[in-house]
Parts: sequence; structure tokens; C-alpha cells
Amino acid sequence: MSDSKDFEKDDRQAATNFAQAATKAGVRRIVYLGGLGDDADPQLSPHLRSRHEVGKILRDSGVETIEFRASLVIGAGSLSFDLVKSLTDRLPVMLCPRWLTTPTQPVAVDDVLAYLLAARDLPPGPSRIFEVVTSGQPTYGGMIREYARQKGLRRWLIFVPVLTPYLSSLWLALVTPAAFEVGRHLIEGLKNPTVVQDKTALDVFPIRPMGIREAVAKALAPTTA
Repeated sequence: MSDSKDFEKDDRQAATNFAQAATKAGVRRIVYLGGLGDDADPQLSPHLRSRHEVGKILRDSGVETIEFRASLVIGAGSLSFDLVKSLTDRLPVMLCPRWLTTPTQPVAVDDVLAYLLAARDLPPGPSRIFEVVTSGQPTYGGMIREYARQKGLRRWLIFVPVLTPYLSSLWLALVTPAAFEVGRHLIEGLKNPTVVQDKTALDVFPIRPMGIREAVAKALAPTTA
């Protein structure tokens, strides 16, 4: 998304190439991590819609595909979480669009990895989609507050009705290291609720994901060599 003029087309082509290569190589199972979001929502952001399209292309290849759909991932390597950290660390007062009140169910990176690894041990079967279940249903603003609380930062969020995704991404590029285009596409997705509607994963996998408080605490814990 950082340098592509049409990232949806590039995603589509990359997924098609991968699916064809997997079929030719005799791959028995593909495990794919996508994003939450309601397919029936006509306002679903291009970013989330593309994530779903990639999953469909992989499933249509004929290779058994296990697709996990997750909301924002909390932990190292997550650009969305890095944006939250950068904003909260640098801005004592934030002018926030009202869509920061959109419900979301972020998941710890450790739990995401646990799901991906557990998918290896599923018995052979049809392609399936699992929504990564987490406890609680905060908002993006609530996640910023929780991060600030654990860092010992006093932060004020002032919600305004006129901060469009385009203006938000321009502002984001000034105060965070994220590229403008990436930030814009991610912000467009904030208007869409990313909450779990299908909890089948709880019946299929023994994993019980941690809540946002524990996930943030683990993300902030010092790493050891």
C-alpha cells in the first residue's frame, strides 16, 4: 500500500500468482491471515475488501485454505499498532474524528501466531474462514487510552466531526513515521466495525485469546535476548 497506485490490483495479482504456484507445487494447505469486516457492508474500506478478496482467490484455487480474519494486531511488527503508539507518545492532545469510536476487537500478536500454528494440525477438510475471537469490545479511542494509561501518559482526546480520512492521513504523516498512502488506507478502514460475528474458532481451537489490557502489557514488556 505504500507505493502502489492500485494496491487492490496488485493484491489480486499476487494472490493469483501464489495460488497458481501452490497448486502446481502440490501444496496441501494454505494458511492466510486477513482482516475482519462485514462483506455485506457497502461502505467496507478498499483495504479490508482487498483482504477478503485475497482469501477468496486462495480458496478458489482448489487448495484447502484456512483463512483467519483479525482486527488490529497488538504487538511488534503491526503497522496499525505502531500508529497508535506514535500518536499517543507524541501528542498530549489529539483532535480525533468521531469514527475513532468505532467498535473493534484487537488481538495480541502472540494469539495470532498461536492460531496460525494451530491451523497446521487441523484434519484435512474444506476451506474455512475463522474469525479471531478476543475478549471485550473496545474502540480505537479506548485502545489509545489504555496504551496511555500503561505508559503513564496523560492524554486528552477531543472528538471533532469534520476530520475526514484524507485530512487525518495528512496529519498522521506529520506526526508518525508511517507513509502517507499506508496511513490513508488504514484510516479509511477505521470507519468499519471490526468485531467478531462468528465464534466458531472457540469450538475448533483450544486458544483463549487475552484481552486488550494484557495484550498491551505484553507489547510494552521489554524483550530479552
